[in-house]
Amino acid sequence: MNHWYVYIMTNKPNGVLYIGVTNNIEERVKEHKLKIYPKSFTAKYNCNKLVYFEEFDKGSEAEKRETQFKKWKRNWKIELIESMNPGWMDFSMNWNMNYNRLR
Repeated sequence: MNHWYVYIMTNKPNGVLYIGVTNNIEERVKEHKLKIYPKSFTAKYNCNKLVYFEEFDKGSEAEKRETQFKKWKRNWKIELIESMNPGWMDFSMNWNMNYNRLR
């Protein structure tokens, strides 16, 4: 079964927040880190840390949740991140990806 994800990227704790949705979170985070799209929001603001995500069975559910997040006040988003990740750790650092090798 293919899963869908809503995720939040940032450049530093309490920094710029980017909310996205994808069906391949590892590949999408890699694209953000490598700045595959150099004119994108995440590239411009160096949002390269995955600090929050939720998993869904259906893309429509993930898109609905993404829309909800984008309507939230900033402090609500920060509280959500800190409920899962109080240290603002980059979850993708534990993945077996070597971004430098891919550059």
